[in-house]
Amino acid sequence: MTRGEAQQTKVHYKGKDEDFVIFVDDVKSAKDWKTDKTIPLAQVVSAFKIFVTHKHGAQGQMDSASKATLENEFGTTNDEEAIKQILEKGSLQESEAAERQGNKNDSMGSRAAH
Repeated sequence: MTRGEAQQTKVHYKGKDEDFVIFVDDVKSAKDWKTDKTIPLAQVVSAFKIFVTHKHGAQGQMDSASKATLENEFGTTNDEEAIKQILEKGSLQESEAAERQGNKNDSMGSRAAH
């Protein structure tokens, strides 16, 4: 698969003060985890990283969630516990990552007319 054409799956959770987003490997693994908590989180999430979008939903600019933000929303600073809550209460969103736009090779390498 060409870079930029990958399927992107994320879980969006609308919190009290912030919107939280985590990336998962695929919809099936996230749904399987919801019904079988014995599945390791490492097989579900793409990275143990939580993003906030500053109340812009799942499409806003994504910044890393601070420990204070996690504490305020989830009552813990533990990323793994917060991720579990986002997976349980959030909504799955699947999207096709946009292909890179623009010119691919303006000079055309050695094929360019001189």
